[in-house]
Amino acid sequence: MVQKSRNTNQKVGLLFGSFNPVHIGHLIVAGYMREFTDLDKVWFVVSPHNPLKEKATLLGDHHRLMLVKTAIEDDPSFKALDIEFKMPKPSYTIDTLTYLSEEYPDYEFVLIAGTDVLPTFHKWKNYKVLLDEYQIYIYNRTGSNSGKYSNHPAIKYFNAPIMEISSSFIRRAIADGKDVRYMLPNTVWTYIREMHFYEKVQDKL
Repeated sequence: MVQKSRNTNQKVGLLFGSFNPVHIGHLIVAGYMREFTDLDKVWFVVSPHNPLKEKATLLGDHHRLMLVKTAIEDDPSFKALDIEFKMPKPSYTIDTLTYLSEEYPDYEFVLIAGTDVLPTFHKWKNYKVLLDEYQIYIYNRTGSNSGKYSNHPAIKYFNAPIMEISSSFIRRAIADGKDVRYMLPNTVWTYIREMHFYEKVQDKL
């Protein structure tokens, strides 16, 4: 466990994702990182539509943002951000980090990611700058390994609980009429049911 810093600057972890939908796995990772590292807060950065993902299965940006907000509304150390909705597309992690660092100069930002990002990390925009200027807190993902970044000083590894759950699994399950309420925060499950999300493929959401 990493001890909390006594520095007056707050340390904020950024968890990026489409959150389509946000589920308990996301919250468990966020909660672990807040409690078992030196992070003071965790912010959920909701990503806009990724051109590599099928549009038909992706809820509208505002709906996914609302799902995250309802999931974390009772925890003041969590926050949902729509900053990438307003940035040039496609959005890049380094640009978002740079913007937030300028917007919140009293905060120190850390990227939270799973081991699954590491094999292709060298393809990220300005990845060397990211490693030079920011820390990356990595949590385990099934079937992934740290590779050449196992000893990089900017990267720290944490044994967060491994969750065999994904947003795509939840979407398929709901489309098949399955009850997956226990894989989601209650407020998220209620919102999805009331709006009939994921019950069938929709072209416009």
